[in-house]
Amino acid sequence: MPLVNFHVWIGRMIVWSAAAVTGLVIVLFARATERATAFFYDTQLALWWLPLCIMPAVGILIVWFTRTWVSGAAGSGIPQTIAALQYEEHQSISHLVSIKIALTKMLFVSMGLAAGFSAGREGPSVQVGASIMHAFRKYFPAHFYVDPKHLILAGGAAGISAAFNTPLAGIVFAIEELSRKFEQKTNGVMITAIVLSGLVSMSLQGNYTYFGSLNVGAIHTEIMLPVLICGLVCGVSGGMFSRTIIAFTEQLPGRITTFRTRHPLYWTGVCALIVASLGIVSHGAANGSGYLLTKAMLNGSINETWYYPLVKYLSTMFTYLSGILGGIFAPALSIGAGIGYDLSSVLQYHDIAIAFSALCMAGFLAGVTQAPITSFIIVMEMIDGHEMVISLMAVSLMATVTSRIFSRPLYSILAIQLVKK
Repeated sequence: MPLVNFHVWIGRMIVWSAAAVTGLVIVLFARATERATAFFYDTQLALWWLPLCIMPAVGILIVWFTRTWVSGAAGSGIPQTIAALQYEEHQSISHLVSIKIALTKMLFVSMGLAAGFSAGREGPSVQVGASIMHAFRKYFPAHFYVDPKHLILAGGAAGISAAFNTPLAGIVFAIEELSRKFEQKTNGVMITAIVLSGLVSMSLQGNYTYFGSLNVGAIHTEIMLPVLICGLVCGVSGGMFSRTIIAFTEQLPGRITTFRTRHPLYWTGVCALIVASLGIVSHGAANGSGYLLTKAMLNGSINETWYYPLVKYLSTMFTYLSGILGGIFAPALSIGAGIGYDLSSVLQYHDIAIAFSALCMAGFLAGVTQAPITSFIIVMEMIDGHEMVISLMAVSLMATVTSRIFSRPLYSILAIQLVKK
């Protein structure tokens, strides 16, 4: 009987412990990246030219180390987690999820943000969470079995949930993006992991919304035209973002690809110089995850300059193409917020500028990831914007459909490339 079976309860306690540890590690990771970002801005304020020296050096160090010793830690972490789910149980996946990879990921993502790269910690948190949950399988009793894929899926979901403090989005993300299917057995492990990791996160950081509570006022039929415009603009721009990244990873013929393949460290240095230059001309707006600027825009305490979405778009793209470790979730949300602010100004919708930013946050993220449900739920939970649920859903779906005209699904394609290696 399961209720009195000693091995079953020991196994369950190990799963619960793994989930709690995952939540603790993600919180520590979040705090490390916040301090790293603060360190960069303090340094840049004192010496504006220093990123031109530091960023290429740090970028080259990160890429050299990961290419030489821990290649599975490269990238955002989400394609690696998806790829790990494609392997059979008898096949080794230590090159995709492991404690070594998790530690490397946290260290070098923090270093990259301290140097000023435009990256996020949310994608890496998925791989870190998957690695921790999967590593605990070796402690299970002999007669207690959990499918390793369920642990990976649960860890990835717990990672995104704890990173954003969005438990519902964590569940949907695991179903829509990581596994693309729903299984009852997976469901139990996944929800347990999200709940326990979330409790640990809340106990350490409090029950907060990522960007605070957004006050957009009453939503009327006037939002229909903004939804249409935001969906189309974000779908095109997000689709082109994904298409560019996929094109570079597929090693299309050309001088740039040849240079990148033959001289990867020089390529990293060039990309880093571009990101550093964009940071200088934008007074630091192009650097970091974009969290502070996004929050300021949503609170109405800052009006970003018209070129912010462009410099953030380019800096995020070159950060990813440089080969350093880091995700694109938070920068994508920041780009979307900037696009929304610009659209509200151009179209003279000043009274609902904040709503425009929220719509484009969901729209651009959906355009990049082609995961509409995850995108609108993440934004809804991050801004406590339940009154916008229908409009966020509509813009995410429209952006996804538009994006598919220009690009294939980003994470799925990157995961397929990893499996083929």
